Amino acid sequence: MAQNNFGGSLQKPLGSGFNGTSTSKDVISGIDLAGKIAIVTGGSTGIGSETAKTLAQAGATVIVAARDVAKAKQNLDGIPNVEIEHLDLMDADSIDNFARKFLASGRPLHLLINNAGIMFVPLRRDAKGNESQLATNYLATFRLTARLWDALKRASGARVINVSSLGHQFAAFNFDDPNFEHREYDTLQAYGQSKTAVNLFSVELDDRAKTFGVRAYSVHPGNIWGTELTREAPLKILQQFGFMDADGNPVPTVIESLKTVPQGAATTIWAATSPLLEAIGGLYLEDGDVAELAVDPSLANGVKPYSLDEGSAKRLWKVSEGLTGITFNVD
Repeated sequence: MAQNNFGGSLQKPLGSGFNGTSTSKDVISGIDLAGKIAIVTGGSTGIGSETAKTLAQAGATVIVAARDVAKAKQNLDGIPNVEIEHLDLMDADSIDNFARKFLASGRPLHLLINNAGIMFVPLRRDAKGNESQLATNYLATFRLTARLWDALKRASGARVINVSSLGHQFAAFNFDDPNFEHREYDTLQAYGQSKTAVNLFSVELDDRAKTFGVRAYSVHPGNIWGTELTREAPLKILQQFGFMDADGNPVPTVIESLKTVPQGAATTIWAATSPLLEAIGGLYLEDGDVAELAVDPSLANGVKPYSLDEGSAKRLWKVSEGLTGITFNVD
């Protein structure tokens, strides 16, 4: 068997028994996470909240990292084994402070679930000038994982789950102009390249980290209704996707075809807990299994080979160190 997933060499369904209708409850059935420690970013709402609840109810201690602590406390009220900490992924100091506090606790980190993300936003930049979707969806993931590396190693068996999207098919990573400094801004292109970056990072991280017992995966949750991802979406784009009609009203047949939040969290939970993944990593997952390579234009889902390319993955690692100003040595 291939030792890494560069080029999608391992992108073949494993026959997990799950599918697009499976829920987080289905996937976690029979799994005991007592003694495990997890961090979930963006855990205050949507699939992040569902992921945190599911892991906690299975016995894990879950640190929910959220920009809005009050909202997280309200939405996770009464859930056992949950700790809530502030984290702003657009703020490098906030990421560093969050990681520093966790490391100071001396605890191992068994599951790092980089769930938080944004979409459909106008052009914004972080303090370093990075475009906001790239900064939030990917560069923050790179930085947080790097800062928590020692805790991941300490677990002697950890998984990093990076929430990606079918939207990676919107765009490859633009190495010439990742921050839209020399081209017109397009919010879907920006989103697409940020999720392609997530896939490239996952396959490269897995190849570097597996020696230390750390495996990495990227996950497409599915198309979901009921999250905050569309809160800034222009009506024109929602109409383009078929979510809204000409009058700005939701299209019931389309909405009903989308996943629920528990269904959307299912693949993340599978990535975090499945015994089928114990000796394999660097994979792009969807619908509770390993996805197919999207080499056939008629295939609606799957992962594009360009987002698993070895040369691009290694190049992106260096670019990411430059854009974040940190060095991520996996040793």
